[in-house]
Amino acid sequence: MDRLEAMSILLQTVDKGSFTAAARSLSMPLPTVSRKLRELETQLGTQLLVRSTRKLALTEAGAAYATAARRILREVDDAERMASGEFAAPRGELVITAPVLFGQLHVLPIVTEFLAAYPDITVRLLLSDRNLHLIEDQIDMAVRIGTLPDSSMVATRIGVMPMVVCASPALLGEFGTPERPEELAGLPCIGFDSLAARTTWTFRRARGSGTVEMPIKPRLSVTTAAAAVWAARQNIGATRLFLYQCADALQHGDLRPILAKFQPDPAPVSLFHAARGALPLKMRVFLDYSAGRLRSQLGKLEATATEWAHR
Repeated sequence: MDRLEAMSILLQTVDKGSFTAAARSLSMPLPTVSRKLRELETQLGTQLLVRSTRKLALTEAGAAYATAARRILREVDDAERMASGEFAAPRGELVITAPVLFGQLHVLPIVTEFLAAYPDITVRLLLSDRNLHLIEDQIDMAVRIGTLPDSSMVATRIGVMPMVVCASPALLGEFGTPERPEELAGLPCIGFDSLAARTTWTFRRARGSGTVEMPIKPRLSVTTAAAAVWAARQNIGATRLFLYQCADALQHGDLRPILAKFQPDPAPVSLFHAARGALPLKMRVFLDYSAGRLRSQLGKLEATATEWAHR
């Protein structure tokens, strides 16, 4: 029995939540996954998984074994990277993930310059608005907008991302420009969220500290920023987005920012990777290369939002 393979299969089964999902992720027949896990349990002389029709759970022994298996596989991965020279010279494949539009506008140009500077490194850039799991999906580094709840990750803060409520000049000409968040009730709105349409928008209180949730009644709800921007340009309603998602429309005057002085604190933006020992040089050089450039770009966006808030 290939012990390392069996460990990998066990961890994929636990992480994916089922034998079927693990088999799909591993491109392995379902009976093979089940057989190899039975062989591992036989070899160890203990039950690792509790199987039922509804869920899959680790036994106490299985939880301890899975923790050790993660550590062992990580150490083996580091050893292979070191043997291949990734710790001695910046080379190999670097897997990076970022939100779709932010990745296209801000990460991809940096990656193309990085590739020219480091010809022995190749990059696989995964653009997704879903937060991919670094360990499960074998990703080296991620760009995230928002608070990072996972304390096992190492984050490098590269800036902040303001929120913007914006609307077309024609819509504001018809309904008037709100001066306070409470006046949104008289303005048609476009709801946007990548998972589900929000029915409240957060604003800073006019007096005192803290924030307030203002209810909205969207005339239209969409699941992509591009759709929200397009609909706002068509005078359907006001929408609320991260600044980078609507910066082009604002720059060309197709949309105008409103209620800028009431926007809550901007969301943090970070480059992060899984906690480990020494970083392979390909990750270290990308972190050093990209962090300053991203800080510069985000700084310009933050300055623009600050200017609007003081008008």
